[in-house]
Amino acid sequence: LGGIAFPTLALNTAGMDADASERAYRQAIACGITHVDFHPGIERDGVARVLADTDASKLFLTTKIRKPPVGATPADAAKMVRVQLEEDLSRLGVPRVDMLMLRDSPAPEVMQAQWAEVERAKASGLTRSVGVVNYCERSLGCILQTAKEAPAINYYMLHVGMGADAGGLRTYCDSRGIKTFAYGALGEPAPSAELLSSEELRKIGAEHGGRSAEEVALRWVLQSGAACSVRPTTSFGLGFSVCDAGAACAAGLRARSAAFGWSLTAAEMRQLSQMTSPAGNPTLFSSTGCPNSFFAAK
Repeated sequence: LGGIAFPTLALNTAGMDADASERAYRQAIACGITHVDFHPGIERDGVARVLADTDASKLFLTTKIRKPPVGATPADAAKMVRVQLEEDLSRLGVPRVDMLMLRDSPAPEVMQAQWAEVERAKASGLTRSVGVVNYCERSLGCILQTAKEAPAINYYMLHVGMGADAGGLRTYCDSRGIKTFAYGALGEPAPSAELLSSEELRKIGAEHGGRSAEEVALRWVLQSGAACSVRPTTSFGLGFSVCDAGAACAAGLRARSAAFGWSLTAAEMRQLSQMTSPAGNPTLFSSTGCPNSFFAAK
């Protein structure tokens, strides 16, 4: 990504408290997963505990700017970027993060003002790279009108059943040099029972030494050429994710870190890419400015 090595597999701390975030990241590092994808607030504070006694130069830190409130002016929204990044870096105890991602807004001028501020943060050395979260084509087109630099990545949901190019978003991004950073390999906001019990995934896993449906689903995302942010276990849902002190979290992370030790065949990739269920909206958690937003139904 613009000369920056972007680790392909990341720990996703979404919904964890500080203790779980710290525990999960320490266990992920032990499994070789040095990339952490976290939100500001308590998830970040758990990551900060890890950084207090770990060499940050060997880690990769990805965070997100909070959504601006509805009605925020472009100037106020831009200031939010500066204030949050200053707070995050102070809490983390580092001079910069590795990837700073911007959420969208239904107001085009707000997105453009915030993107300009994200670009300034990179120019000032406060982040090594910049990207966006849940940006549909409308949102991407909006910021590209005024951007000096295109986002390096678009972070959106991708899982078996959505096809390799859900809604044409991946083709749109690829044509503009924007790479895919996926989340939700097992579905969101909770794991898909259909994926976990899929006979097709089970049969494919059996051909590879008894791999689970979880492992097959993750391998499909990675082998498609996307980076992927993973929950440590299937114990998650809207607003929560579990990494208890028991063995399950560490075992889940070991299984996910093993995703690079095997490959699906070309025929298996085609089979999985042709599945049409469970369907999904890649930018489900976008603002109401994008189609079929989860928040539009609330």
